[in-house]
Amino acid sequence: MKILLDACVSPQAKNELQIAGHEVIWAGEWPEDPGDPVILARANQEGRVLVTLDKDFAELGVMRNAPIAGSSAS
Repeated sequence: MKILLDACVSPQAKNELQIAGHEVIWAGEWPEDPGDPVILARANQEGRVLVTLDKDFAELGVMRNAPIAGSSAS
């Protein structure tokens, strides 16, 4: 499974998921935080499951109808 971990998720989660055989990117390793819309767009473009503790993504995904990998617009 391809996973994008938001920076608010522990880097230890990346290690555990990689040990389990997943392809993981952790946003905490990026030089700067690009913001929630960019993180969500990258996860969607790369077909990654986004793991976050940030409730703002619900607004982006549901309220603003932002594209999410595995979803389709009606």
